[in-house]
Amino acid sequence: MGIQTRRGVRKGRRPGFDLRRTAFGFAFLALLIGGGGLALRTALKSAEQHPVAAVVSVVLLVAGVWALLRMRRSRRAAARAAAAAVETAYEVVDAALEELPEAETAPLPAPAPPPVDYAAMDPYAFEEAVAALCRRDGCLDAEVVGGAGDLGADVLATTPDGRRLVVQCKRYTCDNKVGSQDLQRFGGTCYAVHEAEVALVVSTGEFTEPALEYAEQCGIVCVGPDELTAWSEGAAAPPWYAGAPVQPAEG
Repeated sequence: MGIQTRRGVRKGRRPGFDLRRTAFGFAFLALLIGGGGLALRTALKSAEQHPVAAVVSVVLLVAGVWALLRMRRSRRAAARAAAAAVETAYEVVDAALEELPEAETAPLPAPAPPPVDYAAMDPYAFEEAVAALCRRDGCLDAEVVGGAGDLGADVLATTPDGRRLVVQCKRYTCDNKVGSQDLQRFGGTCYAVHEAEVALVVSTGEFTEPALEYAEQCGIVCVGPDELTAWSEGAAAPPWYAGAPVQPAEG
């Protein structure tokens, strides 16, 4: 014989009437009403016997309820103020975060390159440095040709405007000046032999007055330590544009 199972309550159908639960509910309601009526009767009788105490109790009760309501309102107001302060703080932080990426991505100024100490170079390195300056400023074919039998030409190049550039490099100390004899030897070969259209003498030492006078007569441009530093740092135009204003670098 199969075991009969109790069918469950179908979904959506209300449960059946429970007599015991209903009776218990009515009994609890009657007890609550009876207890409340007894308490009210006792309070009225006590008020008749002690009216002053009853009035004081009622006043204290009303004052307590009023204080409780006021405290609750104060807490709500304080909560609203705290929420507003937190919202303001969030707005300030959001505004700061929106401005932060712009400050982080702002380009920083490039540090100035350290000055080059040309006087500390050996003669060959100095010639290479002068050739590099020429290439930087547009003489793309500048090359070092100095050596035995160079006849005074250390660097040969073509200026951006197409002129033949001949450079003699003098890596001298500050106590050793370039004299007129040095200029005369260079002046005798730079035009006749090397067919210079622009002749430069670049030196880490100073030039004597007779040397400067001879250079001016022959059209030789003299580049001393101060002029070399200005050329190297871009503060002066390349020496083959002697007397021309400094051109701003592109880019």
